[in-house]
Amino acid sequence: MTPFLTTLSIASGFVLGGLLIGYLLRLILSRYGRKLSQKTTTNLDNVFIDVVLFPVQAISFILGLQLAVRQFVVPESWWNVISALFFVSYWIIATISLYRLVDRVFHWYEDEIAHKTETELDDKFLNLFRRLALMILLVVVFITLLGRFDIEVGALLTSLGVGSLAVALAAQDSLGNLFAGLTIMIDQPFKVGDRVELQEIETWGDVVEIGLRSTRIRTRDNRMVTVPNAVIGNGLIVNYSDPDTVFRVETMIGVAYGTDIEFARQVMIDAIYAEPWVMKEERIEALFLEFGESALNFRVRCWIEDYIETRRIIDKMNSALYKALNEVNIEMPFPQRDLHLVSSNISLGTNGS
Repeated sequence: MTPFLTTLSIASGFVLGGLLIGYLLRLILSRYGRKLSQKTTTNLDNVFIDVVLFPVQAISFILGLQLAVRQFVVPESWWNVISALFFVSYWIIATISLYRLVDRVFHWYEDEIAHKTETELDDKFLNLFRRLALMILLVVVFITLLGRFDIEVGALLTSLGVGSLAVALAAQDSLGNLFAGLTIMIDQPFKVGDRVELQEIETWGDVVEIGLRSTRIRTRDNRMVTVPNAVIGNGLIVNYSDPDTVFRVETMIGVAYGTDIEFARQVMIDAIYAEPWVMKEERIEALFLEFGESALNFRVRCWIEDYIETRRIIDKMNSALYKALNEVNIEMPFPQRDLHLVSSNISLGTNGS
């Protein structure tokens, strides 16, 4: 047998050996690895097995091919090209495998974990995080490829940094709303369905949607208000739904000077206690708070089960108090002024000449 045929036979053996070893490794991982994964409670190990099957077989074949090529005598200048080709082959396999792994892990988390968590943050941002992770992965592997061929990446990174800064300045308001939206979803001062009041813009209603750029609120007159998240993030928020729907309502009422304070107080408390909408197990109070210009001012307050009925309840509350005080002849004076006129008689004398 000639030396060339001997070399060709050895090279062919390496190629066939690489194919055979790759096939056997794939078969072992596929058959026995899956049997072991069935004993676990998670499907994550199956994800890893599915991802590594292709690179194991492909790398085994390329490694055998690389060993086969080394059996031949080729010019030195060719080895640089051949080495570069094999590096690119390994790079492609690694890139595809890592891309699939990251993508499959995020899908696994979405299918098995996200719906079990109490927060909705992962449900809303999982797709965004997946895209960011894949983008970062592609940038890293691309820089690795450029570095292998001695291509200067410093200038490229500088250009990307300057470009990113320009985009950030141009989209400053949008980025501000984006980061505020992320803060709202992480901090969760309110959630969809809550009734909130934005004191900064004097708007209140039910939260319909929390987006990355804005939050939509349906007001009590059935109008949809879209509020930029930056406005919400910098303002004072009152959440009427947190920690629960129980709410305290109050109203101011004045009685005439000279009224028996304790008697008036008890009349007000009894009037509210008799109403069906009040939470009778909670304290009902009639607090004498100030001496008004025309009346003794009380603040009457009690608790109701649902904040949604606040304004209707205040109407019923005022009606019940007005009726109860009238029945016992307690006067509720309106603002008035007493005007006292003082007259003086001035007599003018005359001087005779």
